[in-house]
Amino acid sequence: MTAQLVDLDLDRQIKAAHRSMWASGDYPAVAAEVISALGPVLTEATGIAAGERVIDIAAGSGNATIPAALAGGVVTATDLTPELFEPGGRATSGLQVDITWQAADAERLPFDDGAFDVAISCVGIMFAPFHDRAAGELLRVVRPGGRIGLINWTPTGFIGAMFATMKPYNAPPPAGAQPPPLWGDPDHLADLFGNKIRNLHTERRVLAVDRFADAEEFLDFFKRTYGPTIAIFNRLAGDPASVAELDAELLALARDYFRPGESVMEWEYLLATADVL
Repeated sequence: MTAQLVDLDLDRQIKAAHRSMWASGDYPAVAAEVISALGPVLTEATGIAAGERVIDIAAGSGNATIPAALAGGVVTATDLTPELFEPGGRATSGLQVDITWQAADAERLPFDDGAFDVAISCVGIMFAPFHDRAAGELLRVVRPGGRIGLINWTPTGFIGAMFATMKPYNAPPPAGAQPPPLWGDPDHLADLFGNKIRNLHTERRVLAVDRFADAEEFLDFFKRTYGPTIAIFNRLAGDPASVAELDAELLALARDYFRPGESVMEWEYLLATADVL
């Protein structure tokens, strides 16, 4: 990882746009209805134990936060978009869990070095635009000998293919920003973390998504709930031909990821764990 000079005004603009994007729609519905199984998988793989100080980076509504807290972790859930916290707070009301919800930028975490025993992120940190900065902060806030656990969508899986399909319709990314699904490439993770970790273990897995009867239902749901999809279609609002073209491309893509004869999609993700040096 290399040090980078940061234009603070530009960075604020980028982060304001990201916060607005993720606050649009209903991402907590995606977390609850589509990917809820991922949080427990990450908690178990990371081996979170009672009393451990855990940070969930880009936690959203707590898909991984809540299982980590139920395992006994003392969890700080952080996200650039605190509007997403409310459903997580409601879901844990009355439970005997230790969760602090705190607004924070994954690329500029407001915590001391080594403040946590464990850092986790479930399809969250991957959306921070500048990967080196986010990876550096993740490692900085974990004590030596602590652990990290990540679940990220892969470039070769459905979500990676969806982002590649939407890319030509989107605005150019900020200079230096990298595509989110790169976090699902084991080689990219190894490069990001370098000699700051050991025992990096990665495993490609498939999430069976049975929320949608067909591709049309998937697309309708994601156009209503998923911030990145909403942002692109809002950008195309004055161009009905492009809207129709992107609709057709996403429907064709989604159909390719349904199991033959079943209302089940297969979404590949990368599960990664490592020890911090």
